[in-house]
Amino acid sequence: MKALVVEATWDPRPDYPLSDWERETGKALTGASVWRHPRFAVQTVPDPSPGPDEVVIRVKACGVCGSDLHFYETDAEGYILYPGLVKFPVIPGHEFSGEVVAVGKAVQGLRPGDMVASEEMLWCGFCTPCRSGFFNHCANLEELGFTVPGAMAEYVAVQAKYCWKIDAIAERLGDVEKAYEAGALVEPTSVAYNGLFVRAGGFRPGAYVAVFGAGPIGLAAIALARAAGAGKVLAFDVSEPRRAMALQMGADAAFDPREVAPSEAVRSLTRGEGADVFVEAAGAPTRTLPEMEKALAINGRIVVIGRAAERVPLYLETLQVRRGQIVGSQGHSGDAIFPSVIRMMAAGLIDMTRIITARYPLDRAVEAVERLRRRVDAKILIQPERREAEPAAAAVA
Repeated sequence: MKALVVEATWDPRPDYPLSDWERETGKALTGASVWRHPRFAVQTVPDPSPGPDEVVIRVKACGVCGSDLHFYETDAEGYILYPGLVKFPVIPGHEFSGEVVAVGKAVQGLRPGDMVASEEMLWCGFCTPCRSGFFNHCANLEELGFTVPGAMAEYVAVQAKYCWKIDAIAERLGDVEKAYEAGALVEPTSVAYNGLFVRAGGFRPGAYVAVFGAGPIGLAAIALARAAGAGKVLAFDVSEPRRAMALQMGADAAFDPREVAPSEAVRSLTRGEGADVFVEAAGAPTRTLPEMEKALAINGRIVVIGRAAERVPLYLETLQVRRGQIVGSQGHSGDAIFPSVIRMMAAGLIDMTRIITARYPLDRAVEAVERLRRRVDAKILIQPERREAEPAAAAVA
């Protein structure tokens, strides 16, 4: 089969304390400090076959994520920008949907022809965090498209326990191709759902929500907040096209944080009360969290979803006197997150297909990743069965 393959050079920074586990496994806990000089190419690789508890999925749609871009982009010394767990070479791609084409002998509940989306966090189910219900923090975590072969390929094999049927979305939309596109957006939407409703604890209808970063995760947070009854949703992003998309997805106002002081805008539009929930989806915490701190409502919460290997200066007195909280959020597994997002899509409460701005065939996957560097698109999809890229006019202008 054809697949996009990413290779890189293992070259830990001189000041990086490489662990014995990293040496033994070839996995870097902090990829940006270990992997250097990435190389992307579409290659021919062996077709996957299912293990006893696995299914093989024919990929119908796979999103290009900011994490994939952070494999591609490097710093001045050639190190990748992705700060998390990763092992190369790898087939990237973790936001996807497809058709089951083969099942292992121990698989129950799935059969060839089923339409599914899949989790990306591959939790073991046996370690203490998993047994405690903290699947996103599995001690033996593998990640699809990061440490094991992902979905920027014609086929991908995953354990059946990570798959969720999306038939209800197809029934709602009455269009199989569009349902697969929506299915590829379940994973990033679930990341936002986990941050807003599980980690931050949700909010009462009427609450004020402010989202920093209008990429796919931020846009999903906006759509979810609006569907959940937020009294006002405010968005901040440096990209004009993404601000326009934020308004389409339900934001009441969208600002360029270079042109306004975000804290002042939030206080002004909330009549001085501040935001009840802040979402950090920009991956720029040194710039965003200090502004959030200044406009935090009493009992307000900040949820950090965007990834960045940075330390942030904060005045903790603000959290104490305003009864504030900051929580970190990773992943999307457990807590009925995936099925809840699928149900919201099937109910028509959210339509994440509106954020798709370009579609590419697998042969042009490198071009799709390169395009994301412009940071004007919301979501780019790779569709292995597509023959030509969607015309540029279809993208956010």
